[in-house]
Formats: sequence, C-alpha cells, structure tokens
Amino acid sequence: MTPRLRAEPVRILTVAVVVAALAAVVLGALLPVSLPPDRPLGPLDGVCVAAVLAAIAQLAGLRFRLGPDAVSVSWAEAAVVVGFVVAPAGWLPAATLAGTGMAWLLLAWLTGLRNPGEVIHLVASMTLGVAGAALVTSLLAGGAPISGARLPFALVAGALTYLVITFGLVVLTLSLHSGADPGQIATRVFYAKLPMSIGNVLVGLAAVYALSREPLWLLAFGPALWLLHRTYRFHLRAAEERRMWQAFATATARLPGTSEAEVARAGLRGILDVFGARRAELEVHTEHGNRRYAQDDPGLADTDPSGPAITRTMAVAGRPVGELTVWLGEPSLPVAPVSSWSTVRWSQSSARWSQDEAAFTAYGEALAGALHDVAAHQRIAELDARAAHERVHDPLTGLINRTAFGAVGDPLLRSLDRGQHVAVLLLDLVDFRQVNSTLGHRGGDEVLRLVGQRLTELARPGEMVSRTGDDEFALLLPAIAALADSGGWPRGESTPLPATLRRARELVELLRLPMEVAGVRLAIEVTVGVAVAGAGQVDVSELLRRAALAVGRAKELGVTVGTYDSGQDASSTDRLALLAELQDAFAADDQIVLHLQPAVDLVTAAPTGVEALVRWRHPRRGQLSPGDFLPAVERSELLIPFTRRVLDLALAAAANWTAHGIDVPVSVNVSARSLTDPTFPAQVTEALRRHRTPASRLVLEITESVAVSEQDIVDEVLARLRSSGVQVSLDDFGTGFSSLASVTRMPVDEIKIDRSFVDEMIDSAAAGAVVRGAVELGARLGVRVVAEGIETIEQRAALIALGCPSAQGYHFCKPMPADKIVQALSQLAAAAPDNVTPLRADDAS
Repeated sequence: MTPRLRAEPVRILTVAVVVAALAAVVLGALLPVSLPPDRPLGPLDGVCVAAVLAAIAQLAGLRFRLGPDAVSVSWAEAAVVVGFVVAPAGWLPAATLAGTGMAWLLLAWLTGLRNPGEVIHLVASMTLGVAGAALVTSLLAGGAPISGARLPFALVAGALTYLVITFGLVVLTLSLHSGADPGQIATRVFYAKLPMSIGNVLVGLAAVYALSREPLWLLAFGPALWLLHRTYRFHLRAAEERRMWQAFATATARLPGTSEAEVARAGLRGILDVFGARRAELEVHTEHGNRRYAQDDPGLADTDPSGPAITRTMAVAGRPVGELTVWLGEPSLPVAPVSSWSTVRWSQSSARWSQDEAAFTAYGEALAGALHDVAAHQRIAELDARAAHERVHDPLTGLINRTAFGAVGDPLLRSLDRGQHVAVLLLDLVDFRQVNSTLGHRGGDEVLRLVGQRLTELARPGEMVSRTGDDEFALLLPAIAALADSGGWPRGESTPLPATLRRARELVELLRLPMEVAGVRLAIEVTVGVAVAGAGQVDVSELLRRAALAVGRAKELGVTVGTYDSGQDASSTDRLALLAELQDAFAADDQIVLHLQPAVDLVTAAPTGVEALVRWRHPRRGQLSPGDFLPAVERSELLIPFTRRVLDLALAAAANWTAHGIDVPVSVNVSARSLTDPTFPAQVTEALRRHRTPASRLVLEITESVAVSEQDIVDEVLARLRSSGVQVSLDDFGTGFSSLASVTRMPVDEIKIDRSFVDEMIDSAAAGAVVRGAVELGARLGVRVVAEGIETIEQRAALIALGCPSAQGYHFCKPMPADKIVQALSQLAAAAPDNVTPLRADDAS
C-alpha cells in the first residue's frame, strides 16, 4: 500500500505500526536461534534466503490504483510460507524488514514512486504482518517435521494471519487517508488480494513440498510462477478497467450543468474519481478572460501536488475551450501525445497508463463539449435576457418603452384607490428634426439621451419615465395633490389639474436649461400634453392617447402646456373615419349633393351663370360644408372619383335648366391637385360626353395658389382645357400675391373678386381701389368680372357705380338644391328687361 501520508491520523497510524514492527523484530531476535533437524538450510543461511525471498516477492508484485493511491499485491504469503521452513521463526520479522526495505528502496530509486514516509509505512506493515504470521505458525506447528500433516495446517494459518493483518492495515490507512467508506475500500481490496493470496499460499506449500522431496522440482516453478503472475495481472487489469469505465460513465453523466462553475466542478471531481488523480486544475477560456478552477483529493487538501502531471489544451471544432492539468496518483504515464484534442507534456512514461489513454482522451472531449455547451447555453440565456430587456426598454436612453409603460403602469393604476387621481404628461420635443438636420443623427441621439437622463433625475419617487416615440417622452404621476378648484370638474369636487399643470411647467423650465452637444450649446423646448383621470377609470394607453390630443391642442394654440379636452375626441374620431365614410357616400346616391347659386347681372339681375357648391349629407353629422371634408379628399386617392361625381352632378343640373330654355354655364371649383394631373382634361372631356353638354357651358374655377404652383404642368392642363372649349375662371382674385402675374401669364375667361374686398369696399378706400382695379383690368383684358358675396343694396349700388357687370351673393339668391334652381333661374330671367342677354361662352353680353 502506498498512500500519501499527509493527514494527521495516517501519521499516527504509521508511527504505531513502525513501533510495533520494531518491537516484533527486537523480540524475535531475542528468541533462540534453532531449527528442526529436517530443515534444508542452517539458521543463518535460512535468514538470508528468507530476506531474499521477501525482496523478490515485492519486486515481482503487482499494483492497482484505489483512488489517488496504489495498493500493492505481492508474493509475500508465499515468501512467508517458505521462509518459516528455511529460517528460524523469531528472525523472520528481521529478514522481512531487511528484504522488503531493500526492495522498496530500490523501487523508489528506480521510479521515484515512494517518499521515505510511504516506504517506512509499507515496510513496517509487512514486517508486522510477518511477525503475526510467524507467531501463529510457531504456536500451531511447534517442532513438527517438514513432512508431517501438522506443518501445512500451521503454514496456512500463518499466511491467513499475515493476510488479515496487512488487509486490515490497508483498509484502515486508506479510509483515514481519503475519508471513504471502509466497507467499499475493504470490498475492492479483498476482491483484488484474495485470489493472489490463495495462489501464494498454494505456491508456498508446493515449494515446501519440493524442498522436502526433490529440490530439483523447484526448477519447474519458473514457468508456473510466470503464468500465474500473468493471470493475476490480467485479473487486476480487468477489474481496474471495469471500475474505471463505470466511474467514467457516472462522471460524464454528471457533466451537463446549468453554469460553467457547475460543469467545471463536476469535471474535476470526475477526473479524481475516474483516474485516481491527486489534483486537477481547469482553466476555461472565455470572451471575458480566463477563469481557473482546481480540486484536490479530499485526503490531500491544502497540500502541494507532487508527482507526474498532464496538461492538455481542450478544443471543440478547432476552437480552444480551456486547459486541463492533472496530477496523477501514479508516475507512469504515456510517452507521446496521441489525442487530437490536446497537446501533451509528459513527465515520465509507462505502459501502465497507456491503457488509460483512450479514456483520458474521451473524458477530455466530453468535458470540453460540456463546457462548450454550457457556454452556448449561457450566451443564449444572455441573448434572451438582452432581447427581453430590449423588448421593454429603449436602447438609446435605457428608459422603458411604450409597451412596458402600459404593462407596468396598468397594474400600478389598478393597485391605487379608485378615488385617487393619476396623470400622464406627454413631452414632445419642439423642432427636433432641426436638431437632427443640424447636428446629425448622432447629435440628435445625444440630445435624446440627455433629455432622458434629465427626466430620470427630475422624476419623483413613484413616478415612471418612458420614451414613447421618436421625440416623445411620457411621465406617469400616480399621486397628485388635489386642490379645491373648478375648471371643468363637478362643483364641490377637488381637482388635481392645477398641481399637474404646475408640475408640467416645472419640467418645461428645467428641460429648457442649456445643454452642450457636439460642441454646440443649445436649449431644448418641449410641448407638454396633460391628461388627468381617476385611477380606476382609464388605463395607461388611454391616458397616453388623451395626452397626445392635448399636445396637438397646445401646438394649435401656440402654448407649451396643453390639457385634454373631451370635446377633442369627437372631432379626432370624425377625422379618422372621414375617408372610410366618404367611400360609403360615393356608393350612396343621396349623400354627395350640389347646392347651386346663380350669378346675375348687377343692373337687371338677369342670370349670367350658376356656381355649383358641393355639400355632404352625412348620415350621422348632418350636412357638411366643403371645408369639413375637402382637405382630406385632396390629400387622398379619392380625389378622382370625387371630382367625377361633382362634374356629373353639375353637368346634369346644367342639362336640366338648358332643357327648360335657360342658356347659362355652370361653374365648378377645381382642386389644385387636379390641375397638376395630365389626365384631368381627358376626365373633363369624358364627363361632357356622358352628359352631351357643350364645353362652353362648363366653367372651371381655379385659385391663385394653383396658378402659381407647378406652372409648366398647370399651363399645359389649362391650355388643353381651353382648347376643348371649357372656360376658366380665376377665383378669389386679389387675395394672393400674384394676382396680376396670374392673369397676364395664363389666359382666363373670368375674374371673380374675393368677397373680403366687397365686404370692406364701402368703408375702406383701399378695398374699393382693389375692386375698381379688378373691374378695369377685366375690361382691358376682355374677360368677365364677377363680384362675390353681395349681401346689401349698398354694395350692389357701389359695384354698379364702379362698372362691375356681374355679381353673386345672398342679396340675389342663396345656394339652393338642384331641384329648385330651374325655378329660381326662370324667375330671374322673367323679371329681367329684354335688352339684357345672359352670359355665354362667346363672351357676348
């Protein structure tokens, strides 16, 4: 047995065994030196032979690993049996001490296997065992002759005594050394030693028989002993390999773990269990540096490892994973690297360890794979955690995003008392696009980070900050101090609105403080929308929606802080649903309608034309004027079908009054987008064809803003329209900055003076001058002039005095449904003097 004698209990046991062995040697030497007359050798020769046999028994012995230690299985029982026959019993302990001592000193010198403490413990144990065997054999055999039946019985009993003493010392030493279960150690040692011990006794008895009968028979013992030795070696090797692979299966099954440290500890423990290593160290290579793990055999804790060591660099698919260093329990190691997964530096060589090479390589690969897998799992877990964090956080500012704002805020609101008021402040950065265009997106990102940082610092305990949009931040106020105030709340109730507004204005002032970005010192302005509600009434998303409406309201009013007004909801919803409802209106026959207003001669009031004014009979909101829906139509793809519908209604009405003998054109307002559409003339021509109406009966009214936008396209479209016979009227003349340029650049058939000048012409000389100038300009250019918005007789008289030929307005007729226009035109024509001719396409009047 060769344990490392480090633990204190083992030292004590060693001292006890050495003292007992020395006592046995001394006591044996004091006994009389005598042998029965039938013994083959004299006392001195017998002692020398016994010492030589003891040495040979140890040199020819076998060793097997038991954890970090090695248990020796030798021919000691045979040497004891033969030695008792050839040497005095009292001198056998001394002969054993000398022979085994010399043998183990030689082994230690040749292999470096033993240190002095281990050699002393081993030699003393065998000496004590031989002493016990000699005592038992002497008591049982007495002076029995060598050929008698009594001596073999005594020799077997002595050998059994030797086996019991050495077996007990082995089990006791190993259990003290490793702390393992003595029962398990005893089972393994007994399984290894018993067959060889029985063979040793039989060999010893055969040798004694040969000595007593025919010494030449001893020559046949060489081949027999060699065969028996090989049999023992195979038995021990098979047992050790079976144990090793069982431990290998158990150790590799423990390798998968949830963390690198767990896998490393399991791998190091497996190295100790499978290969009986004294110490194992593992250095793991990671992206963040190297981490080192180490583990000693329990019996070797806090000691420096000694003996041979293996160092291997582990890799998976060519990628280094780590480096494994193992201090083995035996010095005999393979001599060359044969593994594809490592680079090996060996201290010594032996065929004993070459059998373990496959297991060592396989275990290293399994450990490398387990470390690689746990690293992959950890990376996946980190990615999952990062993705989960990014799902609810803004990556730029680190604030929670809109989704998390609702997910965290809603439970918070539900946990509050239903009578408590909460608020959301939505902060919109003013002109943030200018920051991006001036400082670049990197500078804009820095501004957003600084604003988020300031908001976080300004947030009070319990308040929650979020980045809800590109340049929007939100602040949830779960607790607001309410004041007795009115301001839209039921009389007698307290309102938190004043306190919330003060908080919003405080944030505006603090966020306005200068900041430096990209070397530029700038101040950020914000518009804040305030939405306040009871904790149990709305969720966070509804508060955000209301705050967004408040931001829009604040921008419309040009203020920095706006409050939510429930009246905004209806108009916002209506605008959102407008285009969908317009499509329904096109499918119906009675929603999109025209109101028609005649234009008359100012002197005779005879009709000179009719303007078509579109209306929408909304099934829910009632009749809507063009200002309620035309802006949305002009921005959408509904413009073409809408224009077609209006042209169809206008031309149908014109065909109706023409059938009743009234020959006046119909005027239709045209969108700016229509005049920039090259296909618009074709659409007009197709409408005239459908209604079989001459082009001269259609007047298209355009505004000055149309006349000056995209001039090339507009000029081409207007030229094609006029060449087809359609007349063009310049509406709202005088309100733009290019009135004169418009009528001189492109030919028109009519000028309509805006009603704003007509309203002020009585009291304002400037307005009167504009009207006079328009009338004179029309006369010089040979185009018709129509004044809009005539409501009083004074305005009519003033226009007649200025020479204005035509007008329209409530003074003559209000806009009326299409089914009433024929009657109105007929009455106007009948009341007019005969010398007045209605306005026609050929400009005759």
